[in-house]
Amino acid sequence: MYIYSPKNRIIIVTGHFGSGKTNVAVNIAMQLARRGEKTTLIDFDVVNPYFRAADSKSELESMGVRCIIPEFANSNVDVPSLPPDIYSVFDGVGYAVFDVGGDETGAVALGMFSAQIKTCGYDMLCVCSMYRPLTPTAEDTAGLLADIEGHSRLRVTGLVNNSNVGYATDADTLAASGEYISRVSALTGVPLLFSATFARGDIDTSELFVMKNVTRDIGIDIPTT
Repeated sequence: MYIYSPKNRIIIVTGHFGSGKTNVAVNIAMQLARRGEKTTLIDFDVVNPYFRAADSKSELESMGVRCIIPEFANSNVDVPSLPPDIYSVFDGVGYAVFDVGGDETGAVALGMFSAQIKTCGYDMLCVCSMYRPLTPTAEDTAGLLADIEGHSRLRVTGLVNNSNVGYATDADTLAASGEYISRVSALTGVPLLFSATFARGDIDTSELFVMKNVTRDIGIDIPTT
């Protein structure tokens, strides 16, 4: 199983709605916690999407992950609301994983902290999926990435290929996305860091970032090594 080793302690996970960015962000936080790293997860979806990191708060906290959640998370109120605790991650120690909303609002909100983020140093991961309606082509995905960079005033440092169809994913599904993600990388100049998938017994996951599907599953474990 692929182990993600951040270059910087600020880790930003972004991507279009439905790309699986929340799954990736939460699973990165879980993986870091399992390795004994001090970790904070910041739910930066400033308007309520269908799935958000706040949904995994109890499980994350049980693993020792500190969670910073907007005031109106998991409510019916769609109001941008960023708690002041966010500022503490720039002065603290350990890793801070930001799950950033996949639209202009989320990227603009992130840009409010661009100076602090640049000072700390950051990894910014763009989660990509060719199996989502709004990013079916490399050109669509590259355009989205450019918009995120423009609004956030930050540069994406790595791509995550999350082109899967849940637990129906098989080896052919993963292989079919190879040309797509290579094209995204060529268009943007951003390297592919890793490909992600959900735990299955019939797929070789030795080089894949294996995830628990936190937006769907309860009580499903993934390998720890």
